[in-house]
Amino acid sequence: MQQLTRRAALAAGAGLVLAAFQVAPSQAQIAIIERAMPALIIETQPPAPIGMAWVPGHWVWRFNRWVWARGHYVRGVAAPMPALLVETPPPSPGPRFFWVRGHYAWGPGGWRWNPGHWVR
Repeated sequence: MQQLTRRAALAAGAGLVLAAFQVAPSQAQIAIIERAMPALIIETQPPAPIGMAWVPGHWVWRFNRWVWARGHYVRGVAAPMPALLVETPPPSPGPRFFWVRGHYAWGPGGWRWNPGHWVR
């Protein structure tokens, strides 16, 4: 368990989240190491041009890391970001993989759900 605590501290320092569940004394621990999404960045929304709607800034997973998509105006109406879906990660494909939670990203046609997945 001390190894797990040290690992969790190292993971926290690297922006990772480690969740461990002890099922029974005779069973091994199950660990999910997550590449946690950073905290939201507060942006100042400029005055709205006529006929434009604000899409708030949000984090998206690109290039094997979290990238901030800045808030911006789009023509017409922009629905608010939907509530996040709750996902249960499938078993890890290996010890060197990290879980990336599912998230919404703005694109042509509105908000698009990007399912959670394992990355190396």
